[in-house]
Amino acid sequence: MSATQNSARQNGATENSGTQSGGMQNSATKSGGTQSGAAQAPGAAQAKGGRGKFIPLLALGTFALGVDAYVMAGLLPHVSADLHISASSAGQMVTVFTLCYALGGPVFATLLAKRSAKVVLGVALVVFTIGNALTALAPSLAVLLISRAVAGIGAGVYSPTAAATAAGLTTPERRGRALATVMGGLSIGTVIGVPVGMLLADHMGWRGTLWLITGLGAVALLGIVRLPKIDVSPPPPLGQRVRALASGRVTGIVTVSLLGGIASLGLYTYLAEFLADAAHTDQTVWAMWAWGAGGIIGSLLIGPVVDRTRRPFTAVTCVLVLIVASQLVLPAAAHAAAAAAIVPLVIWGAAGWAVQVPQQHQLIAAQPQQPTIAVSLNSSAVYLGSGIGSALGGLVLGLGAAPSTLPYWTGGLSLVALVLHLTVVRGAVRRGEKAA
Repeated sequence: MSATQNSARQNGATENSGTQSGGMQNSATKSGGTQSGAAQAPGAAQAKGGRGKFIPLLALGTFALGVDAYVMAGLLPHVSADLHISASSAGQMVTVFTLCYALGGPVFATLLAKRSAKVVLGVALVVFTIGNALTALAPSLAVLLISRAVAGIGAGVYSPTAAATAAGLTTPERRGRALATVMGGLSIGTVIGVPVGMLLADHMGWRGTLWLITGLGAVALLGIVRLPKIDVSPPPPLGQRVRALASGRVTGIVTVSLLGGIASLGLYTYLAEFLADAAHTDQTVWAMWAWGAGGIIGSLLIGPVVDRTRRPFTAVTCVLVLIVASQLVLPAAAHAAAAAAIVPLVIWGAAGWAVQVPQQHQLIAAQPQQPTIAVSLNSSAVYLGSGIGSALGGLVLGLGAAPSTLPYWTGGLSLVALVLHLTVVRGAVRRGEKAA
């Protein structure tokens, strides 16, 4: 959703998927340098290397996105008490944010495609900041949901454009580092910003946390003003993304990502309610720390593992097994002792953040001629699943299910994703290998 989490990092990973499209492109670049780029390569590399100093400015924006996307789950008790609404109703603000990120972001990014990256990033951060300011002022559930929709659209436009801009600001051999820096803002925002935001909410209320995020967006906007002008490739239209789903292999992989998004944020959104019911504690900061720390571990380890083994299908299998096991064990661990829940939370966070990297590798192999569309499809599926997961989690709780049982629901859904991966996706991979 994490996700938010990994799309640009995964863009960088796709360039390392050697045997499919990235390797052909890299080899072509190396061999073709004497034909088209040898004379200008040193100057271009030096120029781009100098512009690489602007990349941390892009990371400021993704840091704000990371805090905004994940802190709301920890603020649900505060929001529901302040607005006098149920936790399941308050959870729909996460649903609206992620749905607008997944669906609204690509639409508005396409409308802004003819503008320079600097303009698009600036507009996105203005919308994001206004949305969070409106959230901080929201007097009712209706205004709250509208404001989260606005913030989600801004985030959905900013994230992929920031990734593309980072890639354009540096040389190809440093592109992976640039993307990791930009998207590292998401994981840092989750691990550091989310607990800080929750601690701030305990002293200043949840609105104080939203004003903090609004301020982060404003500071990031000031940083964007310093960016040089750079043109990036426009995002693929929705029509191209839909047509790519005609491939059974692509559809299977994307469906696994969708189910993973549903299961992950469906549980994370209501983690505070789960801990209150299962562990009898209203302290959730430590749980957010554990989950986020696992996310950083998974994000750092999965790339080298996939590159070294060159078996993304096996990597997805192992990661999904870890997700299923950690979610199903979580209720019993929390019932035994709150501290016992740390281990499954770390494993779940690590696996949840790691799964999308090998998923991207599989999609690039399935769509070697359209890697950008493959990456966009997976990102949209994750965030669409996140929105659905928040809505379904609220529905399950609204129907009277105990919050302590929620991991069983999400673990079962993760198990369905694993079965789909081992049957439909595996069958499509074998058919593709025979055809090749």
